[in-house]
Amino acid sequence: MTGRRKAKTGRIDSMTKQKTGTEPVDRRRNGSGDPLGTNSEIGRKLKQYYDELVSDEVPDRFAQLLSQLEQAEPLQKKG
Repeated sequence: MTGRRKAKTGRIDSMTKQKTGTEPVDRRRNGSGDPLGTNSEIGRKLKQYYDELVSDEVPDRFAQLLSQLEQAEPLQKKG
């Protein structure tokens, strides 16, 4: 069996669905082997930005505020 049958109208119909051009496109298969496609560049930039933020030192003023907060917490628990 070939998967085709002769329709009553005389034409041959395939038993498989014909593509109409409205099916969703699988963008992961863009030939580059990159499953994210153009989103990979965005991901790389975000990772680079995040890595820079993590490696930055905490500003002195912010460190002082954190220290004051830590000192105030035990006082609130007692009170």
